[in-house]
Amino acid sequence: MGLWLALLLGLAVAMPAAALEPGPPLSAEEFEARVTGHTLHFMAGGEPYGTEQYLPGRRVIWAFAGEECREGSWFPSGTQICFVYDEDPGRQHCWHFYDSAEGMLARSAGPSSGGLIAVRRSAEPMSCPGPRIGV
Repeated sequence: MGLWLALLLGLAVAMPAAALEPGPPLSAEEFEARVTGHTLHFMAGGEPYGTEQYLPGRRVIWAFAGEECREGSWFPSGTQICFVYDEDPGRQHCWHFYDSAEGMLARSAGPSSGGLIAVRRSAEPMSCPGPRIGV
C-alpha cells in the first residue's frame, strides 16, 4: 500500500464523517462530471467497502469488496444520488456526495447513515469474474 493511501486511510478513520463534509452535497451535474468514465474504490472505517464503475448514460457496475458485480443505474432525487440495481429494481440506495480533501465522501441517506470515502479513482474498468462470464 502506498504511503499516501495509508495516510488517507488513517485520516478517514480518525475523523468523524461529519467533519469531512465541507459544504453542500454535489448536484447531479457535478457528480456526473466527476464520475462518468471512472472507477471509484470506496473505503468504510478504514476497510475496503466496494468498487463502482460509472458508465455513460448514468449506468453503473458495483461490487462490494470480494463479491460479484451487479449492474444498475443512478438518478438524482432532490439533493440525493440514488442507485437501483438490475437484480432488485424495486430497491433504491440513496446517498449524498461531497467533495473533501480526503476524497469524495458519500453519506447514506438511509437509516444507516454510514459514510464512505472514495480513496482512489481510475480510468480502468472493473474486473468482474464470476458465474456470469459469457452470459
